Amino acid sequence: MIRVAAPLLALLLAGASDPEQPYRSSPERHNVEDRRDWGPWLGPFRAKLVPSMMQDFGERYLYAAANAVLPPPKRSEARVVFIGDSITDGWNLARSFPGKPYVNRGIGSQVTAQMLVRFEQDVVALHPRAVVILGGVNDVTGFLQVESAESIVANIEAMADIAKAHGIAVVLCSILPVNDYGDAARAVVKERKPAELHRINAALRALAARRHLAYADYDSVLADSSGKMRADYTRDGIHPLSTGYARMAPIAARAIDVALGSSRARP
Repeated sequence: MIRVAAPLLALLLAGASDPEQPYRSSPERHNVEDRRDWGPWLGPFRAKLVPSMMQDFGERYLYAAANAVLPPPKRSEARVVFIGDSITDGWNLARSFPGKPYVNRGIGSQVTAQMLVRFEQDVVALHPRAVVILGGVNDVTGFLQVESAESIVANIEAMADIAKAHGIAVVLCSILPVNDYGDAARAVVKERKPAELHRINAALRALAARRHLAYADYDSVLADSSGKMRADYTRDGIHPLSTGYARMAPIAARAIDVALGSSRARP
């Protein structure tokens, strides 16, 4: 027999007998006070983002106009959409893949939950043959919301599920390595611990194998002997220079070929 304290029992009975008492399944929300010092640049940038995201968390407005004027792919066109954060946003796809009908839908500073929110608009509605999904490096900092490695992978898997449901081939990408080799990269490794990035990448590789998805392993071609991004591939410890993108491009190209080949092989 379960015993209930008298005050709690009275409260429960009062709620049950009061027809005006509103029903609510969820518990009370937490009151969270953000005391973290985000620094002189990131702090104001984050403060600017938050009110906007209260209206449009996925920032779907950013590519709305470009999507509206993008014509449907031609019958023979193997359109590929790259979705991601600033690493994708800063990738000049026309330079890396000349003549290819590749569409960039990267947005700087985004986390995987935002990418998931805008996936229908910025990927599915563009009718690509394949999608290249790269994200997670911002999630681990707690910049917009606190995420575990498991929830980051779950967000990416959800995007893959949406793509597969619409007949879109999927390329999952490893998170790029980071470093703290210069003044501009001073706090990068502290906020984005390589061990956690490696754990997420191992989970993404396993997910790709389990779900028969193509996998672009950027980490292996960008990392030095210590597992950090090579100094000549980045200035700020996160974003690749043209030399870094040059190493990534053939990895992406091979993974896209695998993804498209697999989708053509299916009955």
